Amino acid sequence: MSVVKINVLTVPAEQREELEKRFGARAGVVESSEGFEWFELLRPVEGTDNYLVYTRWRSEEDFQAWMSGSMQAAHRGGGQRPASTDSSLWSFEVAQQAAPKAV
Repeated sequence: MSVVKINVLTVPAEQREELEKRFGARAGVVESSEGFEWFELLRPVEGTDNYLVYTRWRSEEDFQAWMSGSMQAAHRGGGQRPASTDSSLWSFEVAQQAAPKAV
């Protein structure tokens, strides 16, 4: 089964728009990566300043290949300071999944 990586980014309120703009500018980079299955940028609604960057991969090896290749290129350049003040990476294996039933 797939692996899920969730990057937890602490983003001050004044940097939220900038973070979302930067992710929008990189649209399409991860989608063409070998083994990539899904991406979502989750904006906090209340009670936290943490954004969640959710990605799902066919395998840990595919994720690691992206980390050492395309991800490095996507985050390089521009000389911009990070929009987040902290980050941590959570890792999961998909144990069960469900999709909507066809009508």
